Amino acid sequence: MHDLIYNQHDIPKEQYRYGFRASAEVGCGWVATHNALRLMGYRTDIPELIRYYEWQLPLIHGNAGTSFWGPGLRFLQWGFPVEMSIDPNRFDDIAKRSDVCILFYRWHKGLKFGAHFVCLHHTPKGFTGYNTYRNSQGPDFYGPSLQEFLKQKKYFGAVLFGIRDKA
Repeated sequence: MHDLIYNQHDIPKEQYRYGFRASAEVGCGWVATHNALRLMGYRTDIPELIRYYEWQLPLIHGNAGTSFWGPGLRFLQWGFPVEMSIDPNRFDDIAKRSDVCILFYRWHKGLKFGAHFVCLHHTPKGFTGYNTYRNSQGPDFYGPSLQEFLKQKKYFGAVLFGIRDKA
């Protein structure tokens, strides 16, 4: 597996179980955490990340994914400065002054609802995301504005965690 995970659906179903389900289905929270750490130059212990997130919601045990506050709380516990916002009007500014970000959002298509975590960071050209779409094979370009991206895609209930390196 690459240092960064570009597509959680490429994780073999028997590898990195998350609760009773495959990480390919519900592992976006730990994948975003892993990618954020890797982008800042840190190594990760994937089984430990999964155990932490499974423990965080013991009754659900990872079967419904990761709680929206999970990655932000974990980075705070590790001693990283974290800025959180639920206001998309603030997302661009927070992301620009952060080393990496984790974005949580909800989506719907017809009667189907879901949620997703993505790791991203700001570049001179705009925002780049990792593990963003079902068929991603590398970094995905989000454009110059996260606020506009969310509006265009009609994603809602978004939470942004701006993370700065503690070094």
